Amino acid sequence: MPKFSPIPAEPIIENGEGSAADGTPIRTVYMEQENAHVAFALTIPDDDLPRITHWGRPLPESGRDAALLHAYDALKPQRVSGALNETAWPSVLPTQAESWIGEPRFVVRRGGVELFCRFAVTDVATSVRGDVPTVTVTAEDAEQGVGVVWTAELEQGGLIRQRVTVRNLFGTDAEPLEIGKVELGFALPASATEILTTTGHHLRERAPQRQPLTIGRFEKSSWVGRPDFDASLLLTAGVPGFGFEHGEAYAVHVGWSGNSCLSAERLPYTTGVIGGGELLFGGEVTLSGDAGDADAADAAEYTTPWVYGSFGDGLNEIAARFHDHLRRLHPNLSAKPRPVILNTWEAVYFNHDFDTLKALADKAVEVGAERFVVDDGWFGSRRDDTSGLGDWQIAQEVWPDGPKSLKALADYVHGIGLEFGLWFEPEMVNPDSNVAREHPDWILSPTADRLPMQGRHQQVLDLTNPDAAAYIFDCIDTLVGKLGIDYIKWDHNKLVTEAGSRRSGCPAVHEQTGAVYDIWRRLKENHPGLEIESCSSGGGRVDLGILEYADRIWASDCVDPVERADIQRYTSLLVPPEMIGEHVGDSPAHSTRRATSQEMRMAMAFFGHLGVEWNLLRQPQENLDLLAGWIAEFKKHREWFAIDTMVHTDSPDPAVRVDGVVKPDRSAAIYRFTQLTTSATYPAAPVRLPGLKPDANYLIQPVPVSLDVTGATSPARETITNSQSTLGWWTADGTVMSGAQLQSYGLRMPSLHPANAILFWAIEI
Repeated sequence: MPKFSPIPAEPIIENGEGSAADGTPIRTVYMEQENAHVAFALTIPDDDLPRITHWGRPLPESGRDAALLHAYDALKPQRVSGALNETAWPSVLPTQAESWIGEPRFVVRRGGVELFCRFAVTDVATSVRGDVPTVTVTAEDAEQGVGVVWTAELEQGGLIRQRVTVRNLFGTDAEPLEIGKVELGFALPASATEILTTTGHHLRERAPQRQPLTIGRFEKSSWVGRPDFDASLLLTAGVPGFGFEHGEAYAVHVGWSGNSCLSAERLPYTTGVIGGGELLFGGEVTLSGDAGDADAADAAEYTTPWVYGSFGDGLNEIAARFHDHLRRLHPNLSAKPRPVILNTWEAVYFNHDFDTLKALADKAVEVGAERFVVDDGWFGSRRDDTSGLGDWQIAQEVWPDGPKSLKALADYVHGIGLEFGLWFEPEMVNPDSNVAREHPDWILSPTADRLPMQGRHQQVLDLTNPDAAAYIFDCIDTLVGKLGIDYIKWDHNKLVTEAGSRRSGCPAVHEQTGAVYDIWRRLKENHPGLEIESCSSGGGRVDLGILEYADRIWASDCVDPVERADIQRYTSLLVPPEMIGEHVGDSPAHSTRRATSQEMRMAMAFFGHLGVEWNLLRQPQENLDLLAGWIAEFKKHREWFAIDTMVHTDSPDPAVRVDGVVKPDRSAAIYRFTQLTTSATYPAAPVRLPGLKPDANYLIQPVPVSLDVTGATSPARETITNSQSTLGWWTADGTVMSGAQLQSYGLRMPSLHPANAILFWAIEI
């Protein structure tokens, strides 16, 4: 994890010029964020596109200028037999003109003919925007009428991001320029020979997978209009065996909610490259205007999504940089403590009834919830998932006007001190709906006569059609004002396939994604303080594109805490815990039928944006009291959860997990120990606690809500533990250890039955 300096430091950006040993003119750019312990350096030889010559810890100031100039001679590969005159040394946007012979990463066509571009740099500009050093490189292939403007920024937390704008330089007198692919890259050091990605499916998102970075290409791509469950939020390359706590590693992420890819590639002639970009269907982005004509700029330029890079000694440090980025985008996350949610989905499903939901809202107040969210089923003919989707009018047969209307429920919820939230799925439509019958041309489809294969009885609404987009915006905007909606759960349940727009006659995923962003932006402008959750059958749309607008993501439709242990762990590589919806559900879990203790379910939701997905009307008072105690404990800590560093331990025991949140000054931390299955050792071996000051002493104590899990004083808890002898330090008095001890040999955890978890804290004394 990063240990940022407490003394503010100005960001550094420096330029240098000189010549290589062979006389090639060299320009260099060096960017540094001292507090984040990260620097990034580029070499621009002659008029070539930039090469990355350093990405890692800051370089010593003494002799830095000379060292950066010498990097060209030190890193440029020799010509080798049987190849081209220049051996591949990939730039940030490699093409065959610079001897890149791997997967094409820049594909453009005129009149269906592919162009092979050789870009010549015409300008290099550097600046510091706020606290962010920025470099902009302009280049063109004048003969073929293609220009690019490449931009890179080094953020305060050490995240580097790059994007490129492609320009049509020939204007309307020539054939339009069709964009096929623009895939940006980060060059890797030769030591980064192992890659980590995640895979998954509905209810089991983000399962880790590792493999060597061998000669060839590894790609994770999505062509379904969202990153999807199988998405690897990060593609990370590092030294073999890198983990959460250690190991030099480099990660990339594409900040886009439509079709995209992440890739890692090595050629026999060069070291690895990792990167990614948006994936485009043929004809999806065509530049027909004049890049010199301001009035035609939209038709003459294409700007890629940001491609982010994070460097660190272990995944904890890599994740902290993404968390810093999102926390700067969303200052409300720390300014307003995350309200505890009660969501009605697994409590009542489609069975909406005023009296039932009113009583459920009362139970929400009793246990300490602060936001009440009415899920799917309140509108149109939506009594199940087969009809009504798209008809965003309140269902009169369920919510008639009068004292039992949806407005009356919203008013009641507000009156008892809760915020009111409502579920929408605005991008989708049931064919059995008024809007689909009245506007069949609003449905994305390959032809006017054939619809794509359905999913969950749904099709996709074409939000690139201004009339459809206006209808959706006006419906939601009106309801937010009428009901006083504080929070929208925005769902997206169908894979976007065969996404042809009947209006344009072209594939529409690119414009559809931008249309969703625009609606979110406008809703938030019209309703200051409105929060929106990104849900997509659970965790199908989690990326920095949607997270620029979203205040929260729903990590998975599965709230089984055993499954959630790794779903949440690997989601937190990108998303800070306070933005991850983590709910206490029923037992057995509705999605897996696995039975777990209430303590396990509450402990697994404790670090995130806590919520309840449970019919509290059916629970005995003992369970409600226990839930209320945990929620009260959560509220004591949630304000610093929103600024904490999230840490995970590399355990040699695959049966256990140790996760924690550490205060920025490392004066305190809370950890969770989870026994997923039985361990090979019995009892489980001691665990290390990362993130603390090595030279400080810490009082280690059970968090009070976890204190009785030994079963020694509460027979009702005997199912949680193995009923072993008392563990010496597991008392209200705790024990004292140094940070160095806790990070080396660690300490012993209580012996737990499988599928159980406990919480404890470390407080500097």
